[in-house]
Amino acid sequence: MPRALDHFVLATPDLEALAARFTALGFAVGGLNIHPFGTQNRIIQLADQSFIELVGVEDASKITPLRAGEAGFAPFVQRAISHRPGLAMLVLKSEDAASDARAFKAAGIGDFAPFHFARKGTRADGTVTEVAFTLAFAHAPAMPDCGFFTCQQHFPENFWAPERQVHTNGVKGVRRVTLVAENPSDHHIFLGSFIGNRVMRSTSFGVEIEAGKGLVEIISPEGFAYRYGVEAPEAETPVFAGLEFHTPKQPLPSGGINHGGGITFAPQQGFATALRFLPETAAAR
Repeated sequence: MPRALDHFVLATPDLEALAARFTALGFAVGGLNIHPFGTQNRIIQLADQSFIELVGVEDASKITPLRAGEAGFAPFVQRAISHRPGLAMLVLKSEDAASDARAFKAAGIGDFAPFHFARKGTRADGTVTEVAFTLAFAHAPAMPDCGFFTCQQHFPENFWAPERQVHTNGVKGVRRVTLVAENPSDHHIFLGSFIGNRVMRSTSFGVEIEAGKGLVEIISPEGFAYRYGVEAPEAETPVFAGLEFHTPKQPLPSGGINHGGGITFAPQQGFATALRFLPETAAAR
C-alpha cells in the first residue's frame, strides 16, 4: 500500500515571522516546541491527520555533524535555512520505520539507521505530555535540496488534538506537493520507490503519484507556472516549490494572486515556496 502524506517541513530563519504569516492565512498555529538536537518548531495540525511543521534553529551548538550511515534532520534544516528556506522535507506516514529503512536500502534509495527522538508536548488544556517519533530517511543524490523521510509516531494519542485542527480558512489537509525539475521523468523511479506506489500518471508537464489522500507531483517550470500562476524557482537541481490546499470555505484568503479559480501566495524573501488555496469545487473539475 502506498505511503500517505504525513507532514511538511518548512525551514525558516525566523520562526515567529513564519508563524505569524500562517496565522494571517487562517491557520491555527500551535505553541513552541524545543528539540534536543538544536531545532525548534511550531505545528499546524490538519484534520486529515497530516501536519505542517514550521521549523527553525534554536541552538546551533547542539547540531552535530553527520557521521557515516546517518541522515540528519537538524543539519538538513540548518542547510535549508542558509541555502533555500521554505518547504525542505517531505514526510510520509510510517507504521514501522525500521521496516521502511530496510525497504529503502533494498530499493537503493537509502542506507541510514532509523533516528528516534522524544520531546515534551503540551495539550490544549495546558497539561504536559510526551510524544516520540522514529524517522527513516531516503536520499536522492540528484535532488540534494530535497529531504525525504517517513515518520512513525509512538504516542499518537498524545499528539493529535481535534480542537487544533479547526482553521478559519477551512483547510483540512494538503492535497498536492509540487516539485519542479527541468526533466521531471528523470526522478519518477525514486519518488515511486519512496512513496511505495509504482502507479503514476503522466501529465502534460510531468508526473504525479498518489500518496494517501494527496498527490506528489514533479513538473517542469512551465507546468509550475501554469498551475500556480507564478514563475517557477530558478534552481540547478529539483526543488520543492509549492503546496496546494483545497478548502470548502469562501472567500479564500485575501492578498494573493487570483489564478485558475484559486489564490496563490507567491514565494517571498526568506520563504521560497508558493502556497495555493483552491476551492474544493474547482479542484473536482
